[in-house]
Amino acid sequence: MLRRLYDVHRDAGTGPLLNPFPLDLPRRSGRAHAHHTPMDGWKPERVGRYRPSLPRRIARSIPDGWFNELFAALPPNRDRALVAFWISTGARVSELIGIRQCDVDPGQQLISVVRKSSRAVQQVPASADAFVWLRLYQQGVHGPVPRGRTQPVWWTRRRPIRPLTYHGAHRMFERVNASLGADWTLHDLRHSAAARMVRDPKLTLTDVQWALGHVHSSTTEVYLTPHKDEVASSVLAHHARQAHERNEPVPSPPAPGYNPASLDILFGRSS
Repeated sequence: MLRRLYDVHRDAGTGPLLNPFPLDLPRRSGRAHAHHTPMDGWKPERVGRYRPSLPRRIARSIPDGWFNELFAALPPNRDRALVAFWISTGARVSELIGIRQCDVDPGQQLISVVRKSSRAVQQVPASADAFVWLRLYQQGVHGPVPRGRTQPVWWTRRRPIRPLTYHGAHRMFERVNASLGADWTLHDLRHSAAARMVRDPKLTLTDVQWALGHVHSSTTEVYLTPHKDEVASSVLAHHARQAHERNEPVPSPPAPGYNPASLDILFGRSS
């Protein structure tokens, strides 16, 4: 259908002179697969000239150096607690914003989130630093913030105090980016958490898939593709090791007639 559409526009002079969905030369004038036998397989066709192969997309993650500067630029304990949970759990923005006070279990270092795709409640582990920043934040807002198991964990800083929303968290992160001249997003924190997990040799891909809440493992496999900067650093380190091994002196061969056992007998050493 697309071939015929481009042929019509080409003949009318309203489209490209070259059909981006070409046929093989022997059957260029006929219909595609006009004499195909149902018992035979389908012959692969060439890629269209205007349909180039797209490179595999690499998820954008925040380098460790940039993350340290970004975390240091967060003044209030609430924002530091939020970022610490995002970078350690890999939870989505809406999943972390929606947790209640009963969903936090500091004793086991777990928080319960409602997954965006399945709407199922899942406990995910977080770092100890995240719970420390959360405790400092809760101590600072002990009076004005309502208490209760079903009350939200995150609240606005400005009065009147109300539960923090998805857009409020994004504005908070945009202000931090503006102070550093960066353009990171909150979803980049999820990518960064996933990239850190897949680099750990003691974590399997299934573990990372479960922590991120992915339904299919193919979604998690995107994070296995290394970033070009990481590949360049690894290759340069490989070249440095090779140069160091070439510069090491080669030990000279032992002298003729050298026998280590005779030296042991001479100095009275026994095996």
